Amino acid sequence: MWINYHHLFYFKTIAEEQSVSRAAEKLRLGQPTLSAQLKQFEDYLNVKLFDRQHKKLILTEQGKIALEYAQEIFKLGYEMIDTLNDRAVPDKIKLQIGALDAIPKEFLVEFAQAGFKKNNIQMSFIEGDLNHLMRQLEVHDIDVVVTNYLPMAKSNKKNSHFLVQKNEIKIYGAAAFKTLKKNFPDSLKNQKMILPNYDSQLRSDLDHWFKLRAIDVDVVAESQDMALKKQLALKGLGLVAATEASMKNEIQNHQIFEIGSLSNVFENIFLLTQERKIINPALKTLLKEF
Repeated sequence: MWINYHHLFYFKTIAEEQSVSRAAEKLRLGQPTLSAQLKQFEDYLNVKLFDRQHKKLILTEQGKIALEYAQEIFKLGYEMIDTLNDRAVPDKIKLQIGALDAIPKEFLVEFAQAGFKKNNIQMSFIEGDLNHLMRQLEVHDIDVVVTNYLPMAKSNKKNSHFLVQKNEIKIYGAAAFKTLKKNFPDSLKNQKMILPNYDSQLRSDLDHWFKLRAIDVDVVAESQDMALKKQLALKGLGLVAATEASMKNEIQNHQIFEIGSLSNVFENIFLLTQERKIINPALKTLLKEF
């Protein structure tokens, strides 16, 4: 079987433009001609590459796989031309990383350092909630999701997760709260607290910890953004539950102080991936590193 590379290129352009009309304009072809070429290509492969939804072209699962291969094929072709003409330059591997706001930036820096150490790599960080990031992962818009909790249900059996860090949670506060270190944890009763939102596993674990010890706290703020929680704590607006790594600089600068450690409460960090035909080589290296 011989692939018609004109058809493959037409398919790639239609998929990237998400429109036959835009692709026809870019390729300087008539729209009926391009539609016919796409139909011939689908018939040749014996698969359906697109679904039409509300006048939009949506790639099928087979179409997504075909697009990945097409992009890789033509990328190699361009590299061949550059190499033959002595214009070759080291090609950076692009790695798209989705991360929750709650993930400590220190971990993402460590993650990036491991990637740069092993690969000629360009990283793109995308932040959002887990549902949004999982949708992007499933359609291969991103390569990996960094999260501190797993989805409630594994809707997609092609997802895999890896536990890469388990960090002890402690209570921290500004100088005004230093006296609470004495008689901890009873000293936390009725104290102002800055906690994660309820859609995180850590919030459930913290609530359970307080309940077991009959400790009622005054929750003054909720957020998944660690940077925001840290700033609120620095202003003395409440105590914050966090890992030592996320408070390292503030502890060293004597701006934030440890009040006490929570037994059996941890923040877990996971890497979520999606099964793919073409695995990003930088991601493979990072999974081995961690």
